[in-house]
Order: sequence, then structure tokens, then C-alpha cells
Amino acid sequence: MRIHATVRPVLGCLAVAAALTGPALAQQNIDKLKQMKVSGTDLNIPPVPQTGKNADAIRENLKRVKLPPGFRIELFAIVPDARHMAVAPSTNMLFVGTRKTSVWAVTDRNSDGVADEVKAFAPSLNFKVPNGVCWTKDGFLIVAEHNRILNFPAAEFFYEGPDVAVIEVVPQGKLIPVEEESYNHGARTCRVGADGMLYVTLGQPFNVQPRDKLKLYDEVGIGGIVRLNPFDGSKREVFARGVRNSVGQDFNPKDGTLWFTDNQTDGMGDDIPMGEINRATKAGQFFGYPWIQGKTRITEFGYDKDALPPNIVAAQVLTEAHAADLGMSFYNAKQFPAKYQGGFFSAQHGSWNRTKPNGAQVLFTSLKPDGTADKTESFASGWLDDSTGTFRGRPVDVAVMKDGSLLVSDDYAGAIYRITYSEAKAAN
Repeated sequence: MRIHATVRPVLGCLAVAAALTGPALAQQNIDKLKQMKVSGTDLNIPPVPQTGKNADAIRENLKRVKLPPGFRIELFAIVPDARHMAVAPSTNMLFVGTRKTSVWAVTDRNSDGVADEVKAFAPSLNFKVPNGVCWTKDGFLIVAEHNRILNFPAAEFFYEGPDVAVIEVVPQGKLIPVEEESYNHGARTCRVGADGMLYVTLGQPFNVQPRDKLKLYDEVGIGGIVRLNPFDGSKREVFARGVRNSVGQDFNPKDGTLWFTDNQTDGMGDDIPMGEINRATKAGQFFGYPWIQGKTRITEFGYDKDALPPNIVAAQVLTEAHAADLGMSFYNAKQFPAKYQGGFFSAQHGSWNRTKPNGAQVLFTSLKPDGTADKTESFASGWLDDSTGTFRGRPVDVAVMKDGSLLVSDDYAGAIYRITYSEAKAAN
């Protein structure tokens, strides 16, 4: 379609106006919500359909998933683009982040182990990659976006409408320098520690960061983990450095150590570098990147020609290269057998940079008496069809429900699964 020359300037003005209106309106909405005022957003939030051909097809695919004896996996909810999960402390629901513009409120109202309702949380806000969700000790929901952090008081009790109380912990554009925003490695994860501080992973946006970025990233915490006050963003400091792109973390409640996954450098071959699951025992530790990852020296920009920096903390677990280790969660419930209690589950999203695909499974890692990693094994697999190399699902995160069941999110299928255990089934 040709556009007449006299019309182009008008269209151009409209485009500029639209571009300015979006961010301006979003800020206007958050300012209203901070003052407990209504935004004018439609009060009716449409739920995501939970039945139909899509749900039936996902259930059929779950028949391919292999689990240890006594375990069963079922569809818990249809949740588009489901990424990291935060199980509510007081109600039978959870909040689910995405790499798009939605945070989902997922509710099992009748407590039957299947979600009854999935709908957008706080749709009056303009979320941007709200991947990370987590809770403070006293029930405030944290949403860590690409370049902003929000805090929602009593979210599990006041999520029904589009307008919710909100605290702007880190304003838009202040988590990292705006010029370092990238479509690559922008998904944040978060946890609140026993110290009450908020821990946020900040993936560095390159495959390997150039040398001229090292100083800035070291200061800001890009390529590491930062911690800060979860209510006003104060007392910010870099907690861990030398990380390429962590998209999963959890505290071991027994000793307070912070464990986190780290994704591998691409383009070095099918089998290197290996993936990492790390353990931080104190603030200020350095985990080796970009000089080394797993057991592999990084060659880009000549990092392999440098002497290794001192005091590198070695990974606790090395996983198969390019399997994309993401979310993780310690298991301290009682439903699963004693073997699993005190260890942690972690999700592998599955490879893209490999001639033969791998990953797309849930791992379990047991711990030694001294709190270090013992053995890592496949716990749930089958989302990758080995005969065709086709992914039928891509696990992102794992979360433990209050009844001890394990949830697994899948952004490819747009679903959350629930894994349960029964001694009677194990005996058969």
C-alpha cells in the first residue's frame, strides 16, 4: 500500500505521540497506584482458559515424562509463557513471571491440586520482562523486571482487580544503566535472604563481555548478584561477581548459603563449557567469569591468555554443556522420600547451541553433611524427543508447594506441572 506524501508527516506525528504516550501513561498509572488511586483500567480481567484441545494435548505429552517410582506428574495450570514462580505464603495460589509483559496470578480455590483460575496480575501496570518473582518474610511480593523492581504489599489478598498497592523499590532505568539494556540475558531472578535483603541476579548481556565493560560491570553488579533493601532499594551492594548469566537461585535454609545456576558461553562446541551450579558462602566471592567457566578457559578477547584471577570459587555442580540450567529450589517438605529432603531440584531449559539437543529435564542434587553438593541425577525427563530432537516442553523453574508437591513451569508449552509422590504407587 502506497502512502501519499502529504499523509506521511501526520502518520509520523501520530507514531511519535504513541511512543511518548506508552511510557508516560505507564508512569502515570504507577504514580496513581502508589497514592492508592484508581487507574481507570477495566475492572474485568479475563481468565486464561484451562480446558480444551491445548490442555488435552499437554496432558498427552506428559505421558512421555519419566519419573522415579511412586511419582506422578499432572497438568496444574495453563499459564502462557510461564517462567519463574513464587508460591504464596498464606493462600493456595502462586504468582508467575514471564519474559514478556505479564505476571500471572494462579489460584487453586478448592485445593484439589489443579488451578481453577489464571489471570493477569496488576494489568494496569506496564511490566517489561517481569521474570523474577519472590516473597519477603512478611508477605510482600517482589517483581524483578529487566530494569526495575516493584514491591506489592499483600498481593495474594488484593489481586482481584487491576489496581494494587505498589512500592517502587528501584525505578525504571535504575537497576542497570539504561545503555546496558539488551534483549539478551535480561531475565532477572530474586530471593529474599535471612538477612531480609533482596538478592537479584544480573546477567551480562554479551556472549562474552568485552574488556572495556569489565570495570563498569564489576561496579554495577552486571554479571553477578546484587543485594539491596526490598522496600526502598537502599544499601545496595554487589554480593557475587564472575557470573555470566544466572537465571536461578535459592538459599539453603539449613546454613544460609546462596546457590545459583549459571549459563554457558555459546559457540565453543557441543561439549564445552559445562554448566554450573554454584554456592556462595559469603559476600564478595568471585566465580571466575569471563576468564574461566566450568573447566574451560574462555578464548574470546584473549581471556585465556591472562593469568587466572586469584580466589576463584569453583562450581559445586558441573552439568552437560548448553543444557541451560535455570530455576532451582531446595526441598524441605515431607511428601517426597527422605532421599530428596534437604537437597535441591533444578530445571534445565534445553539447548539451542548444540548439534544434538540436550536438557529439557529436572535434576536433583543431594548434599553432603558439610553442606556441599554430593550427587546430581535426572529426576524428570522426556520433554525432549530423542528420536526426532524435538522439544515438547522446556522446564524453566521449580517451586515447592506447601503440601510438598513440586511445581515445574514450562514457557514453551505455556504450562505449569505438578509432581506428587505416593508410597502406594512406589510399591506397585
